[in-house]
Formats: sequence, structure tokens, C-alpha cells
Amino acid sequence: MAWPSRRERSYCRPLSPHIISSATWPMSQLSEATCSAGMTKRSVTSLGETWQKKRPTRTGGPMLKWPKLQDLASASLEEVNQLWSGLGYYSRGRRLQEGARKVVEELGGHMPRTAETLQQLLPGVGRYTAGAIASIAFDQVTGVVDGNVLRVLCRVRAIGADPTSTLVSHHLWNLAQQLVDPARPGDFNQAAMELGATVCTPQRPLCSHCPVQSLCRAYQRVQRGQLSALPGRPDIEECALNTRQCQLCLTSSSPWDPSMGVANFPRKASRRPPREEYSATCVVEQPGAIGGPLVLLVQRPDSGLLAGLWEFPSVTLEPSEQHQHKALLQELQRWCGPLPAIRLQHLGEVIHIFSHIKLTYQVYSLALDQAPASTAPPGARWLTWEEFCNAAVSTAMKKVFRMYEDHRQGTRKGSKRSQVCPPSSRKKPSLGQQVLDTFFQRHIPTDKPNSTTQ
Repeated sequence: MAWPSRRERSYCRPLSPHIISSATWPMSQLSEATCSAGMTKRSVTSLGETWQKKRPTRTGGPMLKWPKLQDLASASLEEVNQLWSGLGYYSRGRRLQEGARKVVEELGGHMPRTAETLQQLLPGVGRYTAGAIASIAFDQVTGVVDGNVLRVLCRVRAIGADPTSTLVSHHLWNLAQQLVDPARPGDFNQAAMELGATVCTPQRPLCSHCPVQSLCRAYQRVQRGQLSALPGRPDIEECALNTRQCQLCLTSSSPWDPSMGVANFPRKASRRPPREEYSATCVVEQPGAIGGPLVLLVQRPDSGLLAGLWEFPSVTLEPSEQHQHKALLQELQRWCGPLPAIRLQHLGEVIHIFSHIKLTYQVYSLALDQAPASTAPPGARWLTWEEFCNAAVSTAMKKVFRMYEDHRQGTRKGSKRSQVCPPSSRKKPSLGQQVLDTFFQRHIPTDKPNSTTQ
């Protein structure tokens, strides 16, 4: 524990279970890179504090949103989706609120205090989240394995087998449990996560600064200059007891690569390519009175992909479908009534990749001369451009809207224009993607209460 003790760590301050669960719960199934940026690098405290504040808007700074578990439990799902908009993994926000309601309504406002009961009683809480909450908030002596800890353990023990396999996963969790400091389990677990996020990184690890360098078998192998594995001579501690064949070592199909150094561990598990799906979507616009033009949004079903979020009217297509224009027009008439087919204009296509789906949108626009005869039916709403950018919509829909906005305003080379939904400040961002680093950062008050927060 000497290494983290020498570092300035905001997570050393006492934290409430609500802050810790708010930080770890939605992060539990994000990608390794996302966890590194949001969970450890920005620290648990910053994550929790941001969940207590409303995301910055274009008209003012952050405001307190859900300072207590009871506040989150009483919030509407629409509010949760709106705050989570643009971050992806939308079911995480919903599960976070479901857990808060379970604690408030069924558990008397008392958070379960052990990893076992956290997993048993709270929806969406897996092994990592339960261990993080129990060790950090309640000092339970239990280990955790996230993407960062997995990488550290695989390198320290030179584990080259598929880290997602049941055998390796079980072995890593046993190691984490054996190594956790019984006197300071929460600090130890956070230090292990920070070690993986800042020193033992996926690419270009800082081995010369690593506090466990002398224990690291991957580093020792590099130093010895071993250019290939030694078949038939695996470390007995890394092998299954009931067989002579090492089940944790690098395999013959994926042997040691000297150019990779310690980054030989862990080996990336083979992933299936995302399945391809196709959709046609249309931005329907009508004249607005005060707030400018209005666009039509409809709500997705309560289950499935992007459950409960709002989107432009869309239809699913087959890859070879020849009548997408007609199918989309029928969907639009379901919401708006009779519409002229000749007004439907094709703008282009937008490709968005979810964790397991590559979705290609054929984007259309349709401008109405006047408002439909009736108001929007249940499950639909008309929003101004400004309202759209703050609504519970996915990143994919923000990409669609940006294409529509560019086409409508007629971008010219060298021209300057204001964007209703400005892109992220990060270099070369994905269009419409909310950056996790800015979402989870600590808010610094200014002397100008009416200044715009970026």
C-alpha cells in the first residue's frame, strides 16, 4: 500500500454508499477504456459528485440533481435517460434507478453491506460492482476484478489464456481475493484499479514506474530475453492440478511475441463482429411559433435496444429492400396523417456501431408547410431544436440530426455557423458523442453565475 499512499488520491476521503454505487454501478459493464477514463482516472468521488449534479446545459451551469438515494429513486425514468443521453449503455442508468428504488421502497433505505447481499438484492449489480461497493463503502475484505485489475493480474502472473474463459476468470477472482489487504480493502482495490489505469496500461505500460515490477513474471520474462515459450516447462503454480498441460499459459496458436513485451498479457479474446442491421429514419419538421422549427420524435419500446429513448420516426429494413421510401412514408403517416410522397428527401446515410450491432441509417427529411391537423399522438412529441439536444436521445440520433442540420443550413467551405448541438471538445470526436471525461468531471464554480458551461 506504499505506492498509493504517496499519491494524492481524492478517493481517500470517506464516501457514502450512494456516491460509490452511483460511480461503480453504471460503469460495471462499460469497455475497458471507458472504465479507465471514468472510473479510476477521474476517481470514484468525481463520478459520484457528477451524478449529484445536473449535466451542464447551454443556458447555465450544473445544478444539484440527486444528492440522496431517495432523490434518485423518486426521479422519473425520462429524467434518468435524459441525463444519460449520449453516453451509451443506456440500460445502466435505468438499472441504477431501479436499484435506488429497491433500496428505498423495499429495504427501508438501507444499502446492503456485503458483496453477496448486494448481488442478491439489487438488480443489475454484478460481482465487480458488488465487490467495489462492499469494500470501499463498508470495508468488507473482498477483491474486485475490472478491466484494469485483470490486466495487472495477468501480467504479474503471466496468464496468457483467454481471460474471458470460465477457468481464467475463476482463477483471477481467486487471486484478487487472496491479495486484497484485510486492513484497507477499499483503498487496495482502488489502488489496483488505478495501477492498471495509469501505469500498467494496455499500450506502452510504464514498467519502470511500477511498484510491483519485482513480482511481475511478464516483466521478468522480458528482462531474461526469452524469445519463445518453453513447451513442457510451465510454472506449476499456474497450471491446473489435474493435468500436465498448462491451461493458463500462452497457447501455441497465440505464442509469445517479443515485440509486444509485457503487452503479450492479457491476450485479447476473439470477438464476434457486430451483426449488421439497416433502418430508414426521417427528420420531420414543421414551422414553430416562438422556439423556431419543430421536429417530430417518437418513443422506443420499454424493452430492447435503446429502450425508452426518443428517436426520429424509423423503420427497420432488410439489406436488399427496394421499397424503403414507401415503408418509411407509411410509418410517417401513422404519426402525422396523410403526407405527400414527393416531399420526402434522401440526405445520405449514417453508420453507428453499438456494442453488438452495426446499424446503418438511411436518412430522410420532410418539411411540412403547416402543423398537422391534430396534435402529436401518444408516444410522440414535437420539440424545438434546442429541446432535442437536451432530450433523452441516443448518439445515433444526434448523428442523424447533425446530417439534417448540415443539409438544411447549407454548409459552405470556409463558412462559419453555429451548431445547435455542438460537437465534443475532444479532438476529432465522434459526431454527437458525449465524452465521458467531461460528463464525470468535477464542476468548478465561476464568479459569473450566468456564464455558459462547456
